[in-house]
Amino acid sequence: MEDSQINNPLHGVKLIDILEFLVKYYGWQEMANKINIKCFAKDPSIKSSLIFLRKTPWARSKVEKLYLDSI
Repeated sequence: MEDSQINNPLHGVKLIDILEFLVKYYGWQEMANKINIKCFAKDPSIKSSLIFLRKTPWARSKVEKLYLDSI
């Protein structure tokens, strides 16, 4: 089972950790500019973003890609 995740750079990284890193690195406004997601632009919070990203696979994959491009 572990072998299936050996090449996955996101293995073991929690979504909340990704969001906190991106907010610290870019800030909410720059994140909203890079990824057009309303929860980043209007009254943003970690909690509301987590709820949205867990329900919306296309948005989560964009956030994960931005994270990978940033590290």
